[in-house]
Amino acid sequence: MRRRLARDHRADHFHIRGRGVTPTQPPLSKQRLRVWLRLLSAQRSMEAELREKMRLQFDCTLPRFDVLSALERHRDGLRMSDLSAKLKVSNGNVTGIVDRLSREGLVERVSVDGDRRAMRVRLTDDGIARFGEMAQQHEDWVDAYLATHDEQDLEQLITLLSTIGGEPK
Repeated sequence: MRRRLARDHRADHFHIRGRGVTPTQPPLSKQRLRVWLRLLSAQRSMEAELREKMRLQFDCTLPRFDVLSALERHRDGLRMSDLSAKLKVSNGNVTGIVDRLSREGLVERVSVDGDRRAMRVRLTDDGIARFGEMAQQHEDWVDAYLATHDEQDLEQLITLLSTIGGEPK
């Protein structure tokens, strides 16, 4: 039995006591890996559900929602390069999304004073209204998704996650 356990990758998590095998705590590196996998799984599950709901109710993708959200927080608008930097995506990605949002009348490009070549993108009045509807529904979906957790759970989770990745920007 000892020889079999020695070859098993799970052997690090067991010790032999008498005739039986009892579990021991895995090393911290294994626990950290499990945490990372659980975080990924939770994020993917939640994102998939939100993506589908956003598509069905608003015919909108999450990247488009993210662009609208960034512009809502900067009502005077953002240069394309600043928008790309905030969203941590390429200028090409943002340009395609902004082009579609512009055709739909949700955003507009305006000149930057003193720089003929530079353009800012900002929400139109329709964009502000549409994003408001989407943002409220998005909040409701997230609230429902996490409804099984009380305030204490959520505060503890926020605290723990803040030590991993910092505060959201």
